[in-house]
Amino acid sequence: MASDGARKQFWKRSNSKVPGSIQHVYGAQHPPFDPLLHGTLLKATPKVPTTPVKARRTSTFQEFESNTSDAWDASEDDDELLAMAAESLNTEVVMETANRVLRNHSQRQERRRPPEPPAVPSGDLRLVKSVSESHTSCPAGGMGAPSRRESASDAAPLQRSQSLPHSVTVALGGTSDPSTLSSSALSEREASRLDKFKQLLAGPNTDLEELRKLSWSGIPKSVRPITWKLLSGYLPANVERRPATLQRKQKEYFAFIEHYYDSRHDDAHQDTYRQIHIDIPRMSPEALILQPKVTEIFERILFIWAIRHPASGYVQGINDLVTPFFVVFMCEHIEEEDVDAADVSRVPTDVLRNVEADTYWCMSRLLDGIQDNYTFAQPGIQMKVKMLEELVSRIDEQVHRHLEQHEVRYLQFAFRWMNNLLMREVPLHCTIRLWDTYQSEPEGFSHFHLYVCAAFLGRWRKEILEERDFQELLLFLQNLPTAHWGDEDISLLLAEAYRLKFAFADAPNHYKK
Repeated sequence: MASDGARKQFWKRSNSKVPGSIQHVYGAQHPPFDPLLHGTLLKATPKVPTTPVKARRTSTFQEFESNTSDAWDASEDDDELLAMAAESLNTEVVMETANRVLRNHSQRQERRRPPEPPAVPSGDLRLVKSVSESHTSCPAGGMGAPSRRESASDAAPLQRSQSLPHSVTVALGGTSDPSTLSSSALSEREASRLDKFKQLLAGPNTDLEELRKLSWSGIPKSVRPITWKLLSGYLPANVERRPATLQRKQKEYFAFIEHYYDSRHDDAHQDTYRQIHIDIPRMSPEALILQPKVTEIFERILFIWAIRHPASGYVQGINDLVTPFFVVFMCEHIEEEDVDAADVSRVPTDVLRNVEADTYWCMSRLLDGIQDNYTFAQPGIQMKVKMLEELVSRIDEQVHRHLEQHEVRYLQFAFRWMNNLLMREVPLHCTIRLWDTYQSEPEGFSHFHLYVCAAFLGRWRKEILEERDFQELLLFLQNLPTAHWGDEDISLLLAEAYRLKFAFADAPNHYKK
């Protein structure tokens, strides 16, 4: 175990901004009422005396099994599985079926693989297993710092029973195994998904509930900009109203610029502007952010938001939340596959103005739901970190006690997870995929993010338990090896988070042992 001096040094370096005590979230409840989960569970079901309870339960399970028998078949549609299950099934049936799917998939994966070292048995449902015990082929990507353990983790034997089969995670953005999915089948599936989105978006009034269900498992790149604008509430569902709404909101944003931006050097606002000016060059991807036009756009967006939200003002961490929206909306106007390195100076000025306004309003919508994360003393983040600690103590007591034994505090690593919504932990393209689901979930950036963080911690279980030193544990948790993650890793993470949400969100003693 590290000395007290070393521990203080690591605490000071990594969490200089973290307040010292947990503050209450005024008026908040946890878990918040989730209409997706509670809508049908609260309805009373009349009992039929002539029907045995066991037979009725079997019928419910068989109905769910029938509905989801093709859930992870690459040749069929799986887009609405998780969202639709929540609407019609109770937690026990979902968990029973989820475990059956996991066991069946684990057996199929073992038959496909060459012989390997013995797998770690998956006995306890509550344990979310380490990603290092699985083997996936991931594309390289932008954000997220590689760790000193990355090469070792990449070579680790396959030991994890994945929540989703490899063939499905491939279809969601990874590299295909020729034995499980041909390129033509993959292309057909992608084309089919895109066609569903286009049909849904083409109607005179977009069904937002259907759009959320379809978007949960990922949004095709070509329709992601319009889908995000709809899911965030920035654009109306009615197609005829959208042009007028865009024009009005863009005009309103640039009126803010004209009215407020010249005050950035005034005594009252110069500290805010100076901090924004310092933070932007530290952001990723540098090739995009450091372009003068992009830097100016980010400075305007952040300054205007801070001025118009005096309860919080500008707080470090908010700056990262601009990037995904900006990159997604730029995809409509840039031919390059990799927007991260695109030359923004070639984009017409009027297009950049529209992208800037759209980014501002969508970011504002996101922050409206998590603003207590950034008010004085950041009580929302402190409370969420406390909730994460209590949740982990339930789902994996061994990991929780290990961290406790070595005096690693959750605030020392999870504060950034909440403050930046995991943007500093995973590559940018993974963040964008993650936000597809967050915008499809009720309170995705606050409520569901808690379960994603719990699943994220659980995916490093093996490495955490192997560390026997405070310094090494903290270094590992602050530099997780995710630089080569792809969409398949995010899909697995989301599946685990969804399972945790179903298992614990409605539990009466959610945060009590």
